[in-house]
Amino acid sequence: MINIKSIAILLLINFVSNLTIVSAVTSAETRLDTIPGVTKIKDVVIYEDEQYFSSFPSVIKKEDGEIIVAFRRAPDRREVFGEKVTWHVDPNSYLVSVRSRDNGLSWSKKPDLIYAHDFGGSQDPCMLQLKDGTIICTSYGWASVRPNGYSKLTELNEKNRYGSVFLGGYIVRSTDGGETWDGPIYPPKMAKDFRINPMNKPVPAYNRGALYEGNNGDIYWVVAGKTEENPKNMSTHLMVSKDKGLTWEYSSEVASDKEVVFNETSVYETPKGDIVAFLRTANYDDQACIARSTDGGKTFQPWKSMGFQGHPLQATRLPDNRVLLVYGYRHEPFGIRARILNEECTDYETAPETILRTDGGGYDIGYPWSVVIDENKVLVVYYMNHNDGTRYIAGTILEID
Repeated sequence: MINIKSIAILLLINFVSNLTIVSAVTSAETRLDTIPGVTKIKDVVIYEDEQYFSSFPSVIKKEDGEIIVAFRRAPDRREVFGEKVTWHVDPNSYLVSVRSRDNGLSWSKKPDLIYAHDFGGSQDPCMLQLKDGTIICTSYGWASVRPNGYSKLTELNEKNRYGSVFLGGYIVRSTDGGETWDGPIYPPKMAKDFRINPMNKPVPAYNRGALYEGNNGDIYWVVAGKTEENPKNMSTHLMVSKDKGLTWEYSSEVASDKEVVFNETSVYETPKGDIVAFLRTANYDDQACIARSTDGGKTFQPWKSMGFQGHPLQATRLPDNRVLLVYGYRHEPFGIRARILNEECTDYETAPETILRTDGGGYDIGYPWSVVIDENKVLVVYYMNHNDGTRYIAGTILEID
């Protein structure tokens, strides 16, 4: 005999299950525009060539309206030489740039060379345009050392899984809108960093992340290093320049931990004058973290998780003083995400998240960087791949009310 009550219960369970599935699908479909007043206009391809592994971009907009995107380019060794894999470290990687004069809709086809290091491959060009129009660009390098030289290295040399040895950081500068570049300038080592480069000299300060020019004209740069107090884990520290990037002085430790690794970090100054560091982590479930200084960078409050995954991060001030925080998302669905924070960057735990892209072909994507291109539009640049194919530089144009 059929139990009417049992049938009713089964129907109710089925209804609730279907409702849950529909809600989940609807939620996923609407995540592209979850921040009120934010509309995705379009995605653009900025630079793509199957012979080159293109990655780690930064972007600025000049006073005359021209947009410059800098990125690291190296041979795509799978395509060119038939190798099984193309690595992030390559002895023939160098810094290049492309330009747009129509707010990011079209781009120059042939990249201009920014800099190729004399002794190794270069990584992650991080541009900052100063108030006087000077552009500074930080980078760092890895040297490919042959076996008879490699055997002479010590525990003070940073060696990676690709067999390369860390050179440390450097800076190039342009005073003519990126047409020509002077340098390299080698900053001093980050205080307490005990490592040496292949030439047996202290490793110059370095990091991947946005610098910031403060209201007082100082340039803030959060660098990464290893210290005797924490020799196994990378920590981050604030360096300051008072002469437009020509010389640098150590200021303070930003974040350090015996278990959590801190490295690629962007820095930002709020209208109130707080210096805020947005930190990439490892050994911490890819949690995005934040550290804050309220005394001009002399000290930083203890670091905190922001409550979401994402790395690395970069912050841009919007015309109304809110802050667009962009970051890569290296978990399924792979892509690019963002949040809009209040002007003092205090609402990171409650600020809604928007998803710009979900079509990445694996974790090897991201490193977004944004720039305001007119009163209510922002260009976010990053690198992408599809189906583990050639890495290329892409962008998303957002309209923000």
